[in-house]
Order: sequence, then C-alpha cells, then structure tokens
Amino acid sequence: MNLGTVIRMNVHDLTIAGLNDHHLFTLLDLTGTFAFAISGAVAARDRGLDWFGVMVIAFIVACGGGILRDLCIGAVPPAGLTDWRYLAVAMAAAWMTLAAGKLVVRLAQPVVLFDSLGLGLFAVTGAQKAIIYGHSAEVAVLLGVVTAVGGGVTRDVLLNRVPVILRREIYALAALVGACIEVVGEQLGWLSTGRTWVALMVCFGLRYLSLHYKWNLPRSSGSQNNGK
Repeated sequence: MNLGTVIRMNVHDLTIAGLNDHHLFTLLDLTGTFAFAISGAVAARDRGLDWFGVMVIAFIVACGGGILRDLCIGAVPPAGLTDWRYLAVAMAAAWMTLAAGKLVVRLAQPVVLFDSLGLGLFAVTGAQKAIIYGHSAEVAVLLGVVTAVGGGVTRDVLLNRVPVILRREIYALAALVGACIEVVGEQLGWLSTGRTWVALMVCFGLRYLSLHYKWNLPRSSGSQNNGK
C-alpha cells in the first residue's frame, strides 16, 4: 500500500468521522425523518390500517429513501437500520399521530405539509451525505432526489396509490432543484449553513406553492384518450 493510498484513506476516515459530528446534518436528517413519519402515519391511518400498520408505514416512509441512499454510496449498514434515533423518531411520530389524531387533523393539509417539509430536508441531506462520501456532483444530485422521493414512492405503493412522482404534480422536480442548489453551492464554496437553508426552503416552497396554486408539469399530447 503506497503513501498516496494511505493519505486518501485517512482523509476519507476523517471525513466520515466529521459526518458524525455534523450537528446540522444530523438535526436536518432527524427532522426529515420525523416529518416523513408523520406523513406516512397520517396516510396509513386515513387508509384504515391498524396501529401496527401505521407504525410500519411511518418507519418505511421515514427511512426508506435514506436506506436506499446509504446502500448506493456504500454507507453500510445504513444509518436508518443501525442508529436507534431514526427508529425512535419514526415511532414517536407514529404514536403522536395515533394518540393525537384530532390535533394532527387540525393542521391544514397535514400530509401535504409534512411531506413537503420532508421532501426539502431529505433532498438536502441526501446530497450532503453523497458529497461527504466523496461522490461526484452528478451522483450527489441524483441521490438527493432518491433520498427525497424514495419514502413517498414506498408509501404510495404500499397504500395502493399511484406514486406522486408519476403524476403531473411538481414533486421530484422540487427535490431536484433543492439538491442542485446544495451541490452547486458546495462547488462554488458557499457558506454551508446558508446554502443548506436556501436549498431547503426553495424545495419546500416550490412543492407547497405548486399544490396551493395547482401548478403542474405539462402532459404529452398523446396522454389523453389513448384508448379511443
């Protein structure tokens, strides 16, 4: 093993160690986990699942995208399966939804609100973690999107719904914009905290406003009346 390899390994180890001390990353990741768990739990409850089903859906929605991201970048075993905090946060969100269902329902469009928040948080943290593990900008953007939409796709499939990213709604596009801002900002040397919050708010705002004002992506000309 030559000196260059040793140096690269040491730098990599230090970078991964720095990830564990990255309080902002951890806070955002756990907040995204909580937001998506609420989204999954509310959707599962509305589908009439029992309490165990609600908890299962909450955990899969909250951690599914992150687990897929970690497998893709080689961060194994995935944090969602080894770090007790992710399970604890997901279960707390599920129990809160079950115990205080009326309170959650009082929020304006609770699934949309928490799903939009989780989308922005995971788009940013997914891109961040790919960068920290030394992957290219293109991979970081892609995995930011995968992290953001993976849980929502899993939720929709398990609840027998057409996944949001296959409809006209601006969902994956919002995650893509957020991940791009994070990655481009990192490439340009923008302040870490500043670019993170800008990326998060742009993604969240684009998703939420698109639903409020009914912004949709255009359909292809042959998407309607194909059976006629």
